[in-house]
Amino acid sequence: MKKKSMPNPDEVALIEWCTEVEGFLVAAGATLHQAQEHIAEQAEWFTDQFHNGPTPEEAATEALN
Repeated sequence: MKKKSMPNPDEVALIEWCTEVEGFLVAAGATLHQAQEHIAEQAEWFTDQFHNGPTPEEAATEALN
């Protein structure tokens, strides 16, 4: 029987961070679908932002500019 692999803590943290960014994008007027699509299309940029340390709100603000 195969053991389920444990999720990578860094990946979990990134997903949680992006979920917070998504909330700020929606609060700024995007639909949930638009926010999710934008994050998916710009995944590399958002990943870089996550590792560079801005808050989700700061990253959302930067994404809107």
